[in-house]
Order: sequence, then structure tokens, then C-alpha cells
Amino acid sequence: MRKTILFLGLAIAGGTAGFYFLSPRIFVLIQTHLRQKLAFFTVAEPFLAHVKIALSVSLFVLMPGIIFCFWKGLAKPFHLSRSNCIWFVFFTSLLFYAGSFFCYFITLPFGVKFLLGFESEQLQSLISVGKFVSFVTIFVLAFGFIFELPIFMVFAAKVGICPRKSFEKGRRYAVLVISIVAAMLTPTPDVVNMLLMGGPLYILYEAGIMTLKLLRIN
Repeated sequence: MRKTILFLGLAIAGGTAGFYFLSPRIFVLIQTHLRQKLAFFTVAEPFLAHVKIALSVSLFVLMPGIIFCFWKGLAKPFHLSRSNCIWFVFFTSLLFYAGSFFCYFITLPFGVKFLLGFESEQLQSLISVGKFVSFVTIFVLAFGFIFELPIFMVFAAKVGICPRKSFEKGRRYAVLVISIVAAMLTPTPDVVNMLLMGGPLYILYEAGIMTLKLLRIN
């Protein structure tokens, strides 16, 4: 496990260094996608912004390896078989990328458009490149992790932490928790953007229950 974590850490560092040279092109793609003109207010801000992009892309690309280490660490304490770990790694990775792409292509454009809708002749936007990059990368990665909900529902039921009946009876509480999480993590507090995150999350919650039924996990 230590060797795996060390190797993964070196891979992330190497990936960050490699993607740094591609970060200008990646930055242009993000900037064009969200249609933003940016500025910087300190000498080091552009450099640090490119480092953030390189690190985030490295984490994004190497996420299956990170997920593998995570499930490998849980395998022995919770007595997960090798086949179970493989399936957990596969579907965790799949849902992470699904959530990240959903955020990048749907939630972020709506959120940015709403926030900048307050711009007027008297109030013009001047967006910092550093804060813009942090805003985009944090939310993309956060959405990826949040979309792991069905996997952790299956895991919790399988190891006996939370049975399927608890998820079925707790739908009302799930709606409340999902609403709070959506309000906290979406780029804007408006109802539309909350639904863009809360809606898929509740669908994933129900998908988790259906998966438990299909797998006959009580």
C-alpha cells in the first residue's frame, strides 16, 4: 500500500509538471468554453493559475489510480473480495467522470451566466484569473466526487453500515440533505442551478436503491 501511494504521488507530481506545459492550451479551452475575459492583479498570479490547472488535470487523469488506492485500503478492514474491489473501482471512476463532465458542460455555464447577469453599465466585471481557475477546478472535481453517491450506498449496505431499508425509508431526509448540499456546492444559490445538481443527485440516490435491489443486498 505504501509503495502504491508513493508511486501515485510521484505520478501526480510528474503529471503536474507535464501538464504545466499544456496548461496554456487547456486554459484557452476553459476560457473559450465559459466565454470570459480575465485579468491578474499580482505578478505571480498567472503562473500559479497555470500550476492549479496542471495539478487539477493531473488529478483528473489519474483519478482511477487514486480511487484504486482508496478501495484497496478499504478491502482488508471490510473484507471486500478482489472482484468486488474491481467493480467498485470501475464504477467509482465512471461516476466521477460523469459528474465532472456534467458540471463542466451544464452546471458551470449556467452558473457563470447567472452570476454575470448582474453586470451593467455602472457595474462591470473584472475577473481574477487565479480565482476563476480555482472556481472552475474546485467545482468540477467536487461534482465528480458527489456523483459517487450510489457506489457508497452499495458499499454501506454491503458491509452492514446502513441497510437498504434505511435508504428506502429515508427518502424525505435524503431530499433535505441533497437540497442543503446542492445549495452549498452549486456556483449560484438560484433554484435553477440547485436543481441542476440536486435533481441528478436524487436520481442517483434512487439508482443506488435500485442497484441494491438488483444485487439483492438488504
